[in-house]
Amino acid sequence: MASALKNLSAYDESTIPDAGDMTFGIVVSEWNAEVTHALYQGCYDTLVKHGARPDKIFTVQVPGAFELPAGARILNGQQKLDVCICLGCVIKGATNHNEYINQAVAQGLTNLSIASGKPFIFGVLTPNTEEQAMERAGGKHGNKGVEAAVTAIRMAALKRSTPEGTRKIGF
Repeated sequence: MASALKNLSAYDESTIPDAGDMTFGIVVSEWNAEVTHALYQGCYDTLVKHGARPDKIFTVQVPGAFELPAGARILNGQQKLDVCICLGCVIKGATNHNEYINQAVAQGLTNLSIASGKPFIFGVLTPNTEEQAMERAGGKHGNKGVEAAVTAIRMAALKRSTPEGTRKIGF
């Protein structure tokens, strides 16, 4: 089924590990605040729903999506996180700026994940219009913040299940 025809945030709750002893970072872009704050609320509520303690969820805001990797690195340096979730929205405009920003953010978070061995979750919407953004921030296509939270819990659990130092990829 095409993704445009379903709610992408639906998932089997019974498959999500308990997040009670995990520590989360959430970095939220202030640009497109109506959208990003809806993503944040979906993310935060989902973490708590699956057992995350509010006192173990650390949140910072950054000016725009481009600053998400730097904000994530700073927050990771300030707190002992299991995983860091980055939430933003870059709406295509009259220029190709969105391509440069989205690529830079994706590459930055990938680099942080590989270099640190810790998951940095890409929760950035890349829609063509504001309407599409709202449809994915709690509208008819679900909430990407929920998906980012579920991904974070699963990745933190995966990291914890893998013995440290047994596998290296050249670093």
